[in-house]
Amino acid sequence: IASIMNRVRDLKNKYRNEDNITDELNCTKISADTTDNSGTVNQIMMTNNPEDWLCFLLRLEKKGIPQMDVSLLNRLIGRYSQAVTALPAEKHSQDENYARILVRFAELKALQDPEEARDQFHLARLNCKKFAFVHVAFAQFELSQGNVKKCKQLLQKAVECCAVPPEMLETALQNFHSQKKHLLSDEEK
Repeated sequence: IASIMNRVRDLKNKYRNEDNITDELNCTKISADTTDNSGTVNQIMMTNNPEDWLCFLLRLEKKGIPQMDVSLLNRLIGRYSQAVTALPAEKHSQDENYARILVRFAELKALQDPEEARDQFHLARLNCKKFAFVHVAFAQFELSQGNVKKCKQLLQKAVECCAVPPEMLETALQNFHSQKKHLLSDEEK
């Protein structure tokens, strides 16, 4: 046991000296680098609020480019699915973070299976219809699939149900009528 403890102490000192970071940061770094993040997910599930989930998921996304890394894409889809399952729609439908989780999940699904993505966009629109970005994301998906008529319908229905902010919808409609490939630029998003 003493030998093991010495080895652990040596490793701690080695990493502390190499990285020149405190034990607190070292602990944070270790938990952020684990691939399954089970400890973090367990903590998030205890509080189970959309803001914590979204923060965790966005941090996980920064580990690579899902469009180019199938392993990361699958891990992200699994985690987004877990978040959607853990967060009841009836409790969180008015929460913007929850809406962002639903939309991003649908966007990631679109990289794998457009039909499943369409189902997820429907779910997002059904549960979070007050947010304009939900409608615009769904319309953008349909436009990218070549469904111009469906894209226009989605934007018009968003206006009818008074999704906010209305300026986002107006811009998306203007870009649609101008036959732009993207309903919103990165700046407009």
